[in-house]
Amino acid sequence: MSPILGILASANYPRSTNSYESIATVTVGSGGASSISFTSIPSTYQHLQLRGITKNTSSGTFAAMRFNSDSASNYSAHYLDGDGASATAGGASNYDRSYFGYTSTSSQTNIFGVSVVDILDYKDTNKFKTVRILTGVDVNGSGGSVEFSSSAWRSTSAITDINVFFSSNNFAEYSQIALYGIKG
Repeated sequence: MSPILGILASANYPRSTNSYESIATVTVGSGGASSISFTSIPSTYQHLQLRGITKNTSSGTFAAMRFNSDSASNYSAHYLDGDGASATAGGASNYDRSYFGYTSTSSQTNIFGVSVVDILDYKDTNKFKTVRILTGVDVNGSGGSVEFSSSAWRSTSAITDINVFFSSNNFAEYSQIALYGIKG
C-alpha cells in the first residue's frame, strides 16, 4: 500500500453512519403526475439530497426543478454530458429553472432514468444556493446518457420547497423521488 493510502486508511477521522435522514418520498400513482413537490422542508440539516428514478409520459428526456416557486430568471447551470460515443458541454445563464435529471420516455418500457441531486447549504441566508447533479439513463443498449451538472439559484432565501417538473410532460406511474436531509 502506498504511504498516502495507508495514512488515509488509518486516519482516525469521524465517520457517521447516519448522516442522511429521510424527509419524504413521493411515488407517482396511476395516471401520472404533472410534478413532484416537497413543501415545508425543515431547516434542521446542513444540506439536502434528492434521489430519483423517473420516467415521463411523452418524448422529453430531462426534468427540471424550481425552489420556493421562483420562476424568474434566477438560475444558471453548467453540464458535461456523454453518451458513449461523444461528449458535450454547455451551460445556461438567466434560466427560469434548475436541472434535475434524465428520465426515460414513454416508448422505453420498464426503463427509468436516475438522478442524485445535492443542494448545498439550502438554509443559509447569506449566499446563493449551489446544486450538483449526477444523472443518467440507459436504454438497453440502444442509447443512453450520463451527465454531471451544476446549477446555482441566485437567491439568499432559505429553500423551503422544491418542485420537480417537465415543461410539457408528466411523470409516469412508478416514478419516485425521495428527499433526504444531510446532517452537518
